[in-house]
Amino acid sequence: MARAVFETVLAVLYLLNAIVLGTWMVIKGRFNKQYLLYGIMCIVLGCGDAFHLVPRVIALCTTGLENYVEALGIGKLVTSITMTIFYVMLYFIWRIRYEVKGRHYLTATVFALAIARVALCCFPQNEWTSATPSVAWGIYRNIPFTILGILDIALVIYSAFKHNDNIRWKLLGFIVIISYACYIPVVIFAQSASWVGILMIPKTLAYAVMVILGFLDMRSELKKQSEIKEVEEKKE
Repeated sequence: MARAVFETVLAVLYLLNAIVLGTWMVIKGRFNKQYLLYGIMCIVLGCGDAFHLVPRVIALCTTGLENYVEALGIGKLVTSITMTIFYVMLYFIWRIRYEVKGRHYLTATVFALAIARVALCCFPQNEWTSATPSVAWGIYRNIPFTILGILDIALVIYSAFKHNDNIRWKLLGFIVIISYACYIPVVIFAQSASWVGILMIPKTLAYAVMVILGFLDMRSELKKQSEIKEVEEKKE
């Protein structure tokens, strides 16, 4: 029961964090491409993860995970696809923020990795609805996903420090590193060592922090713009 309560509270807070703050960013930042896209990215994150987390919470609070294998598997499939979209969107946010022009080879690489990831997720060999899905295919489909994440990490960290960006953007890349560091061991060892699944908690928290960092950055920018506008109005 304690586990059910803890996971339910964590899931609800996490989903609300992603969807509510994401929606707020879309509304307030709709005239700024970077924050508009960041808000949509957060909504995609929250809605996608809901496909897995909601059935999981229901299972834990009712008859157990073993009775919701199919729903949980389908939820994982949806989440796998939306997480891929999440990192593609992060790449384009990076381009907008640092005014990156050209570099079409990078964009092509990002799309190629995303397409490969989604295609691999769609193979029946993944056995999404099985109680013991294929570990090998879990690794296969996460190879392009991991490369995509590493690419985003490298681009964000390099640009944030090169341009001496604020602390939020300097932290963002390292938060993504934490999420992957927690996720990969689960992919490889979850079936042989169930306790590894506990790493999904810091992974979830890492994504929550990513949402918050984007929201705080937008709020700081809007405040700065408001102050500039007030100064200009006083001069007039």
